Formats: sequence, C-alpha cells, structure tokens
Amino acid sequence: MRHVNASRKIAGISVLTALSLIAFLLEGMLPPMFIPGAKLGLGNIFVTIVLIVYSPLAAVVAVIVKCVIGNLIAGSLSSMLYSLIAGLCSIGLSSLLLYGCRRLSLTAVSVASACLHNIVQCLVFCGISGTPQAIVYLPYLVLLGALSGAAVGVATQLLLSRVPEAYYFRLNPTLAKNFDAGVDNTTEIKTE
Repeated sequence: MRHVNASRKIAGISVLTALSLIAFLLEGMLPPMFIPGAKLGLGNIFVTIVLIVYSPLAAVVAVIVKCVIGNLIAGSLSSMLYSLIAGLCSIGLSSLLLYGCRRLSLTAVSVASACLHNIVQCLVFCGISGTPQAIVYLPYLVLLGALSGAAVGVATQLLLSRVPEAYYFRLNPTLAKNFDAGVDNTTEIKTE
C-alpha cells in the first residue's frame, strides 16, 4: 500500500509540474505585459498547488524542472539563472508563509511570493549584467508582481475549491488543518 501511495504522489507531482511547464511555455508565446520580460506567471498556479497538496520539497523540484526545461525549450538560457534563483526564493517564502502563518490567505501569500520573485530577479539581473540602472524598474516590477500574484492566488484558490475534501486531507493533513482553501465538500471519492 505504501508503494501505491508513493507512486500516486510521484504521478501527481509529475502531472502538476508538466502543467506548470506547459503554462510557462504558452505564456512565453504571448507578448510581454508592460515591461519587457514581464509575465503573469500562470505556471505558478500549478507549482502552488504542488506546494499546498504535497510539500515544499516537491514544490522546489517543480520549480527547478519548470525553470530548467522551460528555458531550455524556449532557448532563453540567460534568463534561466534569474528565474531559477527567484523561483526558489519565492517558493521558500511561500512555504514559510503557508506552513508558518495560519491567518494569511492564499492570495496574500501569492502576492508576497510574486513580489519577492520580481525583486530577486531584478537584483540578480543587476548583479550579473553589471547594469545597476535596471533597478529603476523595481517599483514597476513589484506592482506587476502584486497584480500577477493576486491573479495566481485567486486562480489557485478556485482550482483548489474543486478538489474533493477526502483527497485533499489525505495528501497533506498538516497543511489542510492550517489552510482554509474552501475545499469542495460535496464531491466524494471512494477509498479502496
């Protein structure tokens, strides 16, 4: 039985990571928002679900896979370093806030995480490229991070509200007690 649960967990993480990668690649085909390189971060919806439903370690793996494979496919190896460092920092903050603070909403956690992601990405870019002038974009990036974080948080909340409660509590009971996602109580799954 333990082997079956481990296989389900790996399969679930893999599917969500693949969805995150697909969303990342599709979003890369869209024109940038207001600043070159700015994106909504739709792939982060699935990474956040991995974090909530599985664990912080699983979310770190999802971020690494999304950043490395996504940037290899998109052909933007230079941005891989920026997005990987920023993604790991934002997952770290999300993990601390979700698992440590019981009173924060998912949207608030997502906004904080997106803002930190943009700040770290800008600072890493300034440091590596040797162009400290790019710091002038920071206020705009923080504002875009807040908007995209809110959108990702709301979308994740809506997706989680469709997860059957029995499935949600079975996967991560510790976080399920702390996190009020408004899970759907009407849908039941049959246990084996």
